[in-house]
Amino acid sequence: MAAVPDTTARTGSPWHWLTRLPSERPHVFLLGVMMLLPLFMMSLNTWIVLTISGLAMGAMVFLMASGMSLTFGLMSVLNLAHGAFISLGAFAGMTVLTFWLGDYARSSSMAANAFAILAALGLAGMVAGLLGLVFERLVIRPVYGDHLKQILVTVGGSIVVFELIEVIWGHREIPVPRPEALRGALIMGGMALEKYRLAAVVVGVAVYAALIWVIERTRLGILIRAGVESREMVEIHGYRIRMLFLGVFVAGSALAGLGGVMWAMYREIIFTHMGDELMISVIVVIILGGLGSIRGCFYGAMLVGLVNLYVGYLEPRLAAVATVGLMVAVLMWRPQGLIPVIKV
Repeated sequence: MAAVPDTTARTGSPWHWLTRLPSERPHVFLLGVMMLLPLFMMSLNTWIVLTISGLAMGAMVFLMASGMSLTFGLMSVLNLAHGAFISLGAFAGMTVLTFWLGDYARSSSMAANAFAILAALGLAGMVAGLLGLVFERLVIRPVYGDHLKQILVTVGGSIVVFELIEVIWGHREIPVPRPEALRGALIMGGMALEKYRLAAVVVGVAVYAALIWVIERTRLGILIRAGVESREMVEIHGYRIRMLFLGVFVAGSALAGLGGVMWAMYREIIFTHMGDELMISVIVVIILGGLGSIRGCFYGAMLVGLVNLYVGYLEPRLAAVATVGLMVAVLMWRPQGLIPVIKV
């Protein structure tokens, strides 16, 4: 009897897996390539430090971009006022860290620092979420389903929010003290790893895991996704889909506020239109990952953070165009983005 060829071993081989990776898991493939190529252009210690710094930057961008990706993917709402929510969150967090709980933030006690940080994040999320609640009812709700009108009214709304920020906090740059526990660096193997960057990576990964869990594993997530597919069917079963979508918009706004605080502590200075400047990276991340994909948003943010740091180190003159160059390259390869879904 002729021997039956063993195709299982061949198809399950590492080489076969690698050849299928670009088409089946393009986000994993591109992230792996992006991390490994610079390793041949710098020392190992430098690569590790830059990689952690890039992931930290990506984690903060993800916090800001995930809210906009969530509202677009689940509600088909183009909220170009998202940058104003980022700025508002940063100023709310600054108020806590500088004025209300400044002594706690400057204290040598880690418990006091943690209290100040959690209070800043909580207030920023709450303020941005409340603004999102008002914004959805007054600005977004009348233009559901019309992207052109959404663009126009949200841009106008963002101008109003920015003006309100200047009325309350002024138009000058304001320093933001980083809590004492997040200052300095950890020395490991001759490398100085900044504490704040490590903390930012942890926060970003935790938020990503929480979002994926809520959307994919909970009843609330199932209802929201079902509402996207068939709004009428969900309403027939007695659920108020409008309230679900309102909750999604408020959650997306709160995430923008959280991202604003994290970025404020990262840069240690804020100004009114910082959110508008960050919107370039936010939009690039959403397009890179695939419109409406939380998973794609996360990987896109990591790529943007890594590219900024790697290119900034190897060729500083190209750092300003590195993010846009990455987006163009990815879209030429995959015009639909890394994870082409309009749902998570």
